[in-house]
Amino acid sequence: MAAAPGLEEPNTMESDDLPAQETSGNKPYDKPICLIVLGMAGSGKTAFVQRLTSFLHSKKTPPYVINLDPAVKEVPFPANIDIRDTVKYKEVMKQYGLGPNGGIVTSLNLFSMAFDQVLSIIEKRCNPKDKSAPKYVVIDTPGQIEVFTWSASGTIISESIAASMATAIVYIVDTARNVNPVTFMSNMLYACSILYKMKLPFIIVFNKADIINPSFAFEWMKDFETFQEALNDDTSYVSNLTRSMSLVLDEFYSHLSPVAVSSLTGTGLNDFLAAANKCGFEYEREFLPMYEKMKEKRESARKKENMDRVKNDISDDIEATMANVRTVTLAPNNDDEDDSEAEIENADADERKEGKSFERFVKAKPSVN
Repeated sequence: MAAAPGLEEPNTMESDDLPAQETSGNKPYDKPICLIVLGMAGSGKTAFVQRLTSFLHSKKTPPYVINLDPAVKEVPFPANIDIRDTVKYKEVMKQYGLGPNGGIVTSLNLFSMAFDQVLSIIEKRCNPKDKSAPKYVVIDTPGQIEVFTWSASGTIISESIAASMATAIVYIVDTARNVNPVTFMSNMLYACSILYKMKLPFIIVFNKADIINPSFAFEWMKDFETFQEALNDDTSYVSNLTRSMSLVLDEFYSHLSPVAVSSLTGTGLNDFLAAANKCGFEYEREFLPMYEKMKEKRESARKKENMDRVKNDISDDIEATMANVRTVTLAPNNDDEDDSEAEIENADADERKEGKSFERFVKAKPSVN
């Protein structure tokens, strides 16, 4: 299939030409970066991860790939960590009496309870000091976007990773389904909510660019009037709301890195990696200080919790000791009284002896006339 106009042909770069892209000081971002792939159902998240993984392998820079979709039957890419190896989706549904979405949410919750172990594996494998360590950690999320984005487990996973390494959100958009300006605006509003929820660098990937060139979307994002013209033929209430919202999203668009990609042909992946490199520097400049503060607060809270636990243990030990002291009954000591009575009896006996001796002395003494 021919590539869409304006997009590069896939696999045309040599392995030494991996992006030294838009960076600080014209240097590539040389630390590992985690890419969390999100998107509406059917937007092509898993296909994108498969194409990106294949592309990076062809460039001799294999990524570290994680699958977080417990309900998928087959994964079309080599996953280093797969949630299905830990949590059995159908068993969770059966045990807890849940439906499909409830089963996915519960599976993610169970997996997130042990995510500290997963994180330690990722940190060990992606050590920046190791030259052979993967440069990219790619996470494929469940098909239902709300399952990860708005769940406690999704927050735990994303914040845990973001606190330990550079992280960016990759939001996949189905270009073919967003040619309608109202649908496009709905998708952008959802992307905006994720941006402010996750508080991480954000890349919008207009997927399926081999079907429709997403240049129209780029124009809508850059030029407010162009988007308004696209809405002129629609006089519905929704279009009027969309006109109002388009002004609000101007600020949102300024923080985005839109990229056109075809997961089928692989076109646009070099531009995507350039955007990912840019996000690495953006993370260190704008987001890392925030996550360091969060990490310090959590560490401080953990230390305080440990200190409170120690104080409670000490207090319990003291109370137990005092209780034991109070329950000990001491028998009365009568030794002193016995000694006193014995001394009195001895004194009386001595007096009687002295009295008798004096009487004998008086009787024995001759009388004087």
